[in-house]
Amino acid sequence: MKHMNKPVILTGLRANNNLHIGNYLGALLPIIDMARKRAGEYQVNLFVPDLHSFTTPIDHSALQAAIMQNLRVFVAAGLPLDNPDVHVYRQSYIPSHSELTWILDCFTGMGEMNRMTQFKDKAGKSQEQVSVGLFNYPVLMAADILLHRASYVPVGEDQTQHLEFTRDIAERLNNRFGELFVVPKPVQEQHKFFGKDQGLRIRDLQEPSKKMSKSEDSRRGIIYLTDTPGQAHKKIMSAETDSLGKVAYDAGTQPGISNLLTLLALISGRTLDDVQNEYEGRTQYGPLKTALADTMAEFLQDFQDKLAKVDEKSILNKLSVSEKQMNEQAGQVLLSVQKAVGLRE
Repeated sequence: MKHMNKPVILTGLRANNNLHIGNYLGALLPIIDMARKRAGEYQVNLFVPDLHSFTTPIDHSALQAAIMQNLRVFVAAGLPLDNPDVHVYRQSYIPSHSELTWILDCFTGMGEMNRMTQFKDKAGKSQEQVSVGLFNYPVLMAADILLHRASYVPVGEDQTQHLEFTRDIAERLNNRFGELFVVPKPVQEQHKFFGKDQGLRIRDLQEPSKKMSKSEDSRRGIIYLTDTPGQAHKKIMSAETDSLGKVAYDAGTQPGISNLLTLLALISGRTLDDVQNEYEGRTQYGPLKTALADTMAEFLQDFQDKLAKVDEKSILNKLSVSEKQMNEQAGQVLLSVQKAVGLRE
């Protein structure tokens, strides 16, 4: 069987949410930087996990528009569509994802899924019926990774359990049926490979004890990439800080101020040390907020100008080419699994 001869980096962002600055800094930029610098050495798979999109209730009529909008955001952020080692595809356009998920389901224990803390967290917050899809989400994620023989998958802190499950199920089937899957690298190696920005956690501006999350109901503490510069400026100026009256970088005692310092460093392209040296020790928070608000407004204006100029035809062409290649590659892996479990001669 012919396999890819380059190690694979795989990542995806759920399509039906309005992406925010935390997604941009913690997920988009690191993988785009990786694609630019290492696509010759690695195959970079950036997929739209549209099947994951309705593990929780959504407006299904808006899903297609959301998929294209997120792809436009990736291109505006600098994704090199013309690189042959960068592949962009929609999960549901590769039917092998669904079939491998079912096969993996039959080798997965209920107890394994019951231990997934992300499911417990989301199920606990849900005001509606919790779906089997949400419970089963880690198995589909494992299929996404294993079908494309991915060694490296940038995951945040809340997804590390899912990556470990992927390694477990791959080793389980490999031990029983032979070398079917490439086992992705363990979490520690993932963090080392992707560097300090991997899993970056930007905090909510109104509740800095929590990370900025696109699934949160409150919009006041979240800067969306679609916010106007004025809206973002207002959100930053009203950000929650503390009553200590002194600028210091200490995520434990001053999470709000630490978050603002981090954001200013990242958005302005400066080092955190440089920003700390400028603001630490000041007894007023206003100048820091103003500097960040102005810088963020400029960033959003520039980004939204680029977004408006993205050529959607180039995205559709890239999807067509990538999805043909990914169907062939995923189909090879699926066929080997089907043969191993007795579904094919």
